[in-house]
Amino acid sequence: MIKNSELAQSTAIHLLTQYLQGEGVTAIFGIPGGPLMPLYEALFDDNQKIRPIITKHEEGAAFMADGYARVSGRLGVCCTTTGPGATNALTGIACAHIDSVPIMVISAQISIAAFGKGAAQESSPQGVDIVSLYKTVTKASLMLPAPEKAAELMRSLLRTSLSDRPGPVHLNVPANMFKRPVPYELQTPAQYRPHTESFDRQSVKEASKILTQAKNPVILAGYGVHIARAYEELYTLAHRLKIPVATTPKGKGVFPEDDILSLGVFGLAGSPQAEDTIFSSDCDVLFVVGSSLGEASTHAWDPRLSQNKKLLHLDVDPTEIGKNFPVHVGLTGHARQVLLEMGFQVERDFKESGLSETSLGRRLAKIRAFKAMHNRIIDPASMEDNSVPLKPQRVIAEIRRAMPENAILFVDIGNVMAWALHYFPVHYPGTFFINMGFGSMGHGVAAAIGGKLAAPHLPVVALVGDGAFAMNGLELHTAVEHNIPVVWVVMNNGGHGMVHMGETIQFKGKFNTALFKRPLDIARIAESMGVMAVRVYEPGEVERALRLAIESNVPSLVEVMIDRETRPPTAIRIETLEKFFNPDNAEPQTFE
Repeated sequence: MIKNSELAQSTAIHLLTQYLQGEGVTAIFGIPGGPLMPLYEALFDDNQKIRPIITKHEEGAAFMADGYARVSGRLGVCCTTTGPGATNALTGIACAHIDSVPIMVISAQISIAAFGKGAAQESSPQGVDIVSLYKTVTKASLMLPAPEKAAELMRSLLRTSLSDRPGPVHLNVPANMFKRPVPYELQTPAQYRPHTESFDRQSVKEASKILTQAKNPVILAGYGVHIARAYEELYTLAHRLKIPVATTPKGKGVFPEDDILSLGVFGLAGSPQAEDTIFSSDCDVLFVVGSSLGEASTHAWDPRLSQNKKLLHLDVDPTEIGKNFPVHVGLTGHARQVLLEMGFQVERDFKESGLSETSLGRRLAKIRAFKAMHNRIIDPASMEDNSVPLKPQRVIAEIRRAMPENAILFVDIGNVMAWALHYFPVHYPGTFFINMGFGSMGHGVAAAIGGKLAAPHLPVVALVGDGAFAMNGLELHTAVEHNIPVVWVVMNNGGHGMVHMGETIQFKGKFNTALFKRPLDIARIAESMGVMAVRVYEPGEVERALRLAIESNVPSLVEVMIDRETRPPTAIRIETLEKFFNPDNAEPQTFE
């Protein structure tokens, strides 16, 4: 209901929280501080319709808001006090910015009257200018200039965050404006950000013609499919034309990996099936959906991705199309709508293309034969290896067996990322999340908490390394205090395993910077915070412990002691670093 009469009054902060409620926000993550307290008072006065989650660090708050938004598809919200509170959240917001995650960060500010006078923790335009700092990692970063502008500014920021390519926005509120009276000017989301899913029909026609006339087309699906929730439309198009589908690392899971058309991940720690198919001379059309085609999803911009084939590229952001590879047809628009229209157009073009159900049957048989002759994964026997310390591949296999099909997995950055991308099959869309864009360590530790609040009916597991745990591990205490039953599986290799592996290969053991002199006893750390925790060493123990943890429905942790010398399938990353360090070396050393 709209209340916009001259008699209806509110305060600026209550109006802000009303707009958040209208967007379906159920939790706000942050840490209280003097200038921010009117926000917490407003949440209390609203009977906690938006639940305040007190975190241990503002980066953790931003990551939790990020996880909440990734799982729910709605706005995630975090808040910070002025000065260091706001700068602490910056990395989390940068992570959301790169991965197109809709977040609003509300930061408090000292009173305008104190600007430039050296007030405690000042972050005004005359101090550490927090609004300017956030401009490069948000779609919009603004200070509330006057209380009566609160509704207008809120609508503008929400529209900006949730329209077209989503992303974070920042609102900075001076302390003297929070509780000022304002007209109760409240609108519904449909009134200030109408739902639009536009597309260019001519591009759809051109792309459909190329796709239906192709002999061996392949689809490369990225994270944009998840942002648009276009799983069904992608599945329908692929199966109609019997087109094999690979996904980017960040897009893993947008197409079921147990499907006959699935090739698995292409790119970092990817599948030989995907690489052999896309790089094959037989592939004559590659249809890229919702990917910016960055380093991790192109084998470091391998030119074979576009050589001797027609490249079709669909993205909601036109600036991403043709950025790294020349395209034959660029399709700008919302992935769900464009794929839906592609499906309609394919039916119109089907007869003229020379395709038939018989020829599609032969195409499917060829795919079956190819997959029967080519392994999806490297060294599948390692997934049943009984040696101790545990092989990471075995750990991943046990995690998959223990987790229900629809359980959500957050994966952190490090070697765990490579093991999960390669060895963990995802069968259910919207259940696998990894911040591949910015690669922020510690993200999965905290983001899983927000993800669980967004999907309380589903099990949520975070797979992290001990290095990532060290960065945000105290957020387990946040889960305990708020009774949020996330399960963390920590693969402990005694340090930063990916860095250790890389420096060992690159510098031939000349020095070591990545291993801890005193390895962390993570199970004991978790127990000290009230988490149900266990450390496991033997084959079979991971599966049993994880099943018990999920069934317990309390914050739980399984620490797994793994073999740190087992190399993950990330050789291409080492080659890329060699190129960066030796730009004149056209043929960098290949590491098997």
